Order: sequence, then C-alpha cells, then structure tokens
Amino acid sequence: MHIHYFQHVPFEGLSCIAGWANDHRHTVTHTRWYESTDTSSLAAADFLIIMGGPMGVYEQDHHPWMTTEIALIREAISQNKKVLGICLGSQLIAAALGANVYPHTQPEIGWFPLDVSFQERAAPLEGVLPSHFSTFHFHGDTFDIPAGATRFAASAACSHQAFIYGDRVIGLQFHLELTAESLQEMILHGSNAIAAGGPFVQSEEKILQHANLLTQNTETMYRLLDYMAAL
Repeated sequence: MHIHYFQHVPFEGLSCIAGWANDHRHTVTHTRWYESTDTSSLAAADFLIIMGGPMGVYEQDHHPWMTTEIALIREAISQNKKVLGICLGSQLIAAALGANVYPHTQPEIGWFPLDVSFQERAAPLEGVLPSHFSTFHFHGDTFDIPAGATRFAASAACSHQAFIYGDRVIGLQFHLELTAESLQEMILHGSNAIAAGGPFVQSEEKILQHANLLTQNTETMYRLLDYMAAL
C-alpha cells in the first residue's frame, strides 16, 4: 500500500504510524507544507494521512497552502482514497467536507477520557476502538460534524472528538499516534499554551505522569490502521 501524509510543522510527524508502515512494508511519501508544496506523489497513494499542527483552519490568509491542502483532501475523498486526519488533520477534513471549524470555548491539553459510540457508519469500529479510554489531547479548536458523517467520540471538554464519513474517511481530534519522543516535542513546543492553564489543561508534570498510556494508545492506533488498510 502507498501512504502519503501531509505534515504541517516539524514536531508533528507520523510518530508511531511510521513504525506500523515500516512493519508492513508500505510505501510512504509526504508533503511537508513548511518546506515544500510538492504533492506529486499523492496521485499514486491509496491512503492519505493528515497530521496535526498549531495553526487554525481559519488562518488561511497566513498559511495559503492550506487552501490547496483542503482542495486536495476533498479530491482524495472524491477518489475514494482512505483518509485519516489527526487533530488539525481532522479539522481540515471537516472543512473539506463543508463543515465549520472554529475556536472552542476552552483548550483541551493533556490525558482525558473519551467515550466512543458505535452507531450508524461507526458500527464497524466496534472491536477496533475501545468504548472508553484515555488519550492525549492538544487542541483549542473544534468543528461541526460534516453533513453525512457520523460522530462517534466525545470527551467532557469537547463533544465533537471524532467522525467517520462514508466507510473510509475518519477524523480524530485526539493524538493516538504519539511516542515518548513526540510527546516531549509537543510539550516543548506547546509550553506557552500549557502554562496559560485552564479547566481542561494539565501541567507538564501531570502529562508526563500519564505517559504510560502511550502503549495502550499505540495499540489502538495500530488496530485502527490495520482496519483502514484492509478496507
């Protein structure tokens, strides 16, 4: 399988997804928008993965490549490619499907539990994702659920945590992909947001205290990737 991924900042790369792709000997290409706008490898890809980043979808005046990216995501969906978006990636998918993306009432940063439901289009994800688990969040924005999509996850801070569109387009507001190294990078580059605090913002110390949850999250990420690869 050929995977192409969109990366928006150096410190939010594939993380554990790279290990999964290597284990399965998949071809991996990328567009790193902070370096290049070359997307020529996307045409041959079976699976598009869209990573996170600190920018907002509504900041296209400051990041004009996002307009191109959204159009490419929309085209990939229309071509029936498998598409997975993580955090900003999920917001970009929502925008590509015509939904609004906007600042949430409060940031959500740290390890917080999710409730997952398996109704409608999300029914096949039962057995792939746990119905209740803690995962890592780092976002200040949220999205409306696109028309025709099914919402399937919520947290106390944010009711719109995940959606599935059709049978092969999934947006996740949270970060299942993190490794110990990429978690440290996210903490480092997000230190100002962490220091600002809030009712759903954990301290750096508390975040690191729960780093043992990375193993469970990686296992969940791998199951989801296996599921999408088999579609």
